[in-house]
Amino acid sequence: MNGFDKVFKKNITKIILKLKIVGIFILLVGPWSFSAGQAAYPADTILVSENTTIIKKIGILPIAGWQRLSYRLDFLNCQFYPSCSNYGAQAIYKHGLIFGAFMASDRIIRCNPAAFHYQLEAGGKFYKKDGRLVDPLRYAVKLKPRSNPFTGAALSALIPGMGRVYSGRWIDGLFGFSLFYLTANTGYKAYQDNRPIKAPIFIGAALIIYGGEIYGAYRSSVNNSLTNNTTSRVVISPSPSISAKKN
Repeated sequence: MNGFDKVFKKNITKIILKLKIVGIFILLVGPWSFSAGQAAYPADTILVSENTTIIKKIGILPIAGWQRLSYRLDFLNCQFYPSCSNYGAQAIYKHGLIFGAFMASDRIIRCNPAAFHYQLEAGGKFYKKDGRLVDPLRYAVKLKPRSNPFTGAALSALIPGMGRVYSGRWIDGLFGFSLFYLTANTGYKAYQDNRPIKAPIFIGAALIIYGGEIYGAYRSSVNNSLTNNTTSRVVISPSPSISAKKN
């Protein structure tokens, strides 16, 4: 097994471990997060907002549970700004549960060892306080695609991850395909074994990842070359205030 294979396997294992940990935390602290009525962590700002619908709160609830763990463990720090959990909370608040979940899935896939390289390649920005990779929900300028975003989306609809490869981000595509395969295969086996809880959880996760791959392929085709724009200034979406912490 070469060095890349070891790194790849390590990161896929880390993602699966995070999924298991967040599941446990949802059961332990999720109900408390939903009913506490106070913003103890960044996602709580949206969770307790009167402007957030019940459907959106259901999607943000596991994020609030996750932050109660990730904010206490430095090794779970995110390399992006805003962090993946805060990005996901903003996405669900701004775009709804389903599409927001697709956006969150795309971000998690992109949070891999190649993210720094892709940020440099695209001419992206870095957060001045700690050097994290600035990756907002939207950009302040209209970007000119390097490749056809609709072709990329169609390719990922056929084979998850292929659209990212088409846009030049083959490592993201490899991670996306692998995570989709693992969740879909686990869900299918759980269904065959008549596991009434495990099967829908993993099948649902696979569907979210599938949607995230289609969206991610489209996004990668559009956003993979910020240097083609002379004013590639970025802005953070003005959704309810979210802390700049790393988790």
